[in-house]
Amino acid sequence: MRKMATEGILILIFAFNVALGIQTCCGKKISRGSFPKGFVFGTASSAYQYEGAVKEDGRGQTIWDIYAHTFGKVLDSSNADVANDQYRLYRKDIQLMKDMGMDAYRFSIAWSRIYPNGTGRLNEAGVHHYNNLINALLANGIESYVTLYHWDLPQTLEDRYTGWLSPQSIKDFAIYAETCFKEFGDRVKHWITFNEPHTFAVQGYDVGLQAPSRCSILLRSFCRAGNSATEPYIVGHNVLLSHATVVQIYKNKYRPKQRGSIGITLDSFWYEPATNSLEDVEATQRALDFHLGWFIEPIIKGDYPQSMRARVGSRLPKFSEAESNLLKGSFDFIGINHYTTWYANINTTNLIGVLLNDSLADSGALTLPFKDGRPIADRAHSIWLYIVPHGIRSLMNYIRQKYRNPLVIITENAVMDDGNSPFVSIKYALKDEKRIKYHNDYLTNLLAAIREDGCNARGYFVWSLLDNWEWGAGFSSRFGLYYVDYHDKQLKRYAKDSVKWFKNLLAS
Repeated sequence: MRKMATEGILILIFAFNVALGIQTCCGKKISRGSFPKGFVFGTASSAYQYEGAVKEDGRGQTIWDIYAHTFGKVLDSSNADVANDQYRLYRKDIQLMKDMGMDAYRFSIAWSRIYPNGTGRLNEAGVHHYNNLINALLANGIESYVTLYHWDLPQTLEDRYTGWLSPQSIKDFAIYAETCFKEFGDRVKHWITFNEPHTFAVQGYDVGLQAPSRCSILLRSFCRAGNSATEPYIVGHNVLLSHATVVQIYKNKYRPKQRGSIGITLDSFWYEPATNSLEDVEATQRALDFHLGWFIEPIIKGDYPQSMRARVGSRLPKFSEAESNLLKGSFDFIGINHYTTWYANINTTNLIGVLLNDSLADSGALTLPFKDGRPIADRAHSIWLYIVPHGIRSLMNYIRQKYRNPLVIITENAVMDDGNSPFVSIKYALKDEKRIKYHNDYLTNLLAAIREDGCNARGYFVWSLLDNWEWGAGFSSRFGLYYVDYHDKQLKRYAKDSVKWFKNLLAS
């Protein structure tokens, strides 16, 4: 066990050291032609953040419909009932992608548009909508990358058996996923089972800051029920088994004829040791284990990281031998959502653990974006996103070294602007030089990871095409390449300067 832990630490140090040589690549001008043949550029979105039309054409309610309409849950008290109204305006938005030269669009299907009650009666109107969307994308030369679950669980399943906390969710998700393969798989060649299971397991079932807002007794001002020490792990376990079950269905029944690929999207910060001490280096490895390793190791190795087994103990569910075999190799590609880099050091006080007894404390690592009072880098318009371009190169090398260089697609990468300031005019908001520099520098580092280090990355999806409703932040943050005027009845879209930058990049 100590040998394996030491090996992981050496890989961690290697990935960090590789990124220190980034100066050799950053002076070069990048273009589409800089990237390997077949490298995919696209934009990303999710159903709940984009579609709106929450009560139309038979769509059922989701856990986020309930959460967003609960007082005090969303920063600006907004909701996504209309969002970007892409349910109606998708043809115009497809034209925006085409004009930029994007190859692909990553979007999610709303489970409750296909099965309003999570299972049972199929909603033909929902099937019809996604058929129209997929066909319109194809007609404009844009590939569909479809996420089956992007956090919007049908509320009826939450009411019936507490959603992802029940093994019944595995069966119902499999029925829903197979329906999508049947209805859309002749044209959709890239499937993603889940988006960021780590995020919704922790935020939804540990700290209660996302739907369905469950957490332990000391956070009861946020939550009505829950157990922060056990529920995140139960949810993660059921989600992993759901993923593996659906991948098996696709590979056995649909891929031979449809010839598509299937994977999962995982989120991960990059973490760097706050000091060179062995304790901080080991804490950094645990931070990565509890963030990325929690979900990537089961689908590669068939079990959770050893540090999780050792520190969580009996609260961490076990896989049977059959489940482990089902999980192992259950992907054609791994999507990675990466935004930022933080420091990690050993958590000597364990104050969070004493107060909350939760999954965040189990790693024994304290992760922060600053040390000695100084931030790790320039901050975007958020308390959590700091701009550290070499982090993406370090993360890619870490995955290459530790997990045998799987095929990776960057399924989200972005920086946000202020969304609500009354002093920022639309004209000024369109001048997004920070976003241009962010994407240039992160793409340059990704390119170096591919060309110089041998990382197997094959795509890059910008979050996001449009400004959108950002979960608990509401409309207070703007990630879009296009500015959306929420005061305009038609939700007019305006191209930011980054649109022109991407257009030039992709045309070159």
